[in-house]
Amino acid sequence: MKSASALALLSFVSVAVAFSEPAGHEFQAPGPDDQRSPCPGLNALANHGYLPRNGQNITIPQLPLLLLTLSASAVGLNFDWGVLLLAAKQGLMTSTDKSSETMMSLEPLVLHDLIEHDASLSRSDYQNGTGDALHFNETIYSVMANSNPGSDYYNTTSTAQVMYQRLQYSIATNPTLINTEKEITGRAGTAALALTSMGNATTGVAPKKFVDILFREERLPFLEGWKPSPVLITLDLVGPLVEAMVAGSNWTATQSCEPIVNGPGNSVDTAA
Repeated sequence: MKSASALALLSFVSVAVAFSEPAGHEFQAPGPDDQRSPCPGLNALANHGYLPRNGQNITIPQLPLLLLTLSASAVGLNFDWGVLLLAAKQGLMTSTDKSSETMMSLEPLVLHDLIEHDASLSRSDYQNGTGDALHFNETIYSVMANSNPGSDYYNTTSTAQVMYQRLQYSIATNPTLINTEKEITGRAGTAALALTSMGNATTGVAPKKFVDILFREERLPFLEGWKPSPVLITLDLVGPLVEAMVAGSNWTATQSCEPIVNGPGNSVDTAA
């Protein structure tokens, strides 16, 4: 008869085998010279090697940025290419490298109000360079982490309430806040990608433990039992979730014109 300790060890080993990371895509935290972006999803893809682990010098010989980013996301998170097409195109605008090969690195994606935006779920507002919009901020994320109390999941209703709270905080504390339709769409889109990739792509219901790991550790929670969505995450699925969160966040614009960001050094052209 097996001892209790032997049975416990066997159970632990069975779970460890059942919940493993894909070979070649084991999580590695970034080193001191590696670059990461303000997007936890892209950072997780780099930390697992779906994107270059150093987050730098994504080049044409490797694959064009567009194809590399989208194919990595499709393999790692099962997004349809159309979901991330706009973000990938915008990412190209952050590069200042004049060579024919270098396309983009992750850290320049912090360029204010291109992909990065105010009232983030997990980052400080840029505030003319006085705020750290690049790195994860636990105090800011605690609004999300404490939402939907008594439940073990986030959904579009609870996340919309978080979006509302985060925006009210930015309105009260950030005199340089940018908050037009572009930004609310970006905030809701980011939230929808987190919910669909970590949970049910149709309903937007996602286990808190998976979403929290994505944001806090920038890791895909394979070891906790997460798997990429069995359903391809398309614009048709994401769109209604975005609309639900915009409506649920009781959003109103604080500007009538939105900035046009064309690239580094040309970031506050205003369109009426």
